[in-house]
Amino acid sequence: MWLPLLGLLLGVSLGLLSDIQIPQVYNNYLSIAILAAFDTLFGGIRAHLQQVYDDRVFVSGFFFNILLAAALAFIGVHLGLDLYLAAVFAFGVRLFQNIAVIRRILLAKWTSRKQNSSTNV
Repeated sequence: MWLPLLGLLLGVSLGLLSDIQIPQVYNNYLSIAILAAFDTLFGGIRAHLQQVYDDRVFVSGFFFNILLAAALAFIGVHLGLDLYLAAVFAFGVRLFQNIAVIRRILLAKWTSRKQNSSTNV
């Protein structure tokens, strides 16, 4: 479990230390890609905590979510519509649902450990 956290810290550190500028034209695409990545990340954490994690589902979901969201944004730009907002809404809802489930699972584990340690004393 420490390896993904190390990778996340390394990636954030490199991102903050670099001076890469992304053109404003790609802001919609970047925001959707970040939301899709966070949705997949928290979905993977949820699946791990529920003991149903599968690497193939995680990786395919990651790329499929990003491609679908980017396609929505691309089509929306060419139609003159803000279709990327549909992806932002969908990923936002799923992100908060996954975080809520992760919180409940961790709270249940913490409560059961606390009860087990108090009964053992």
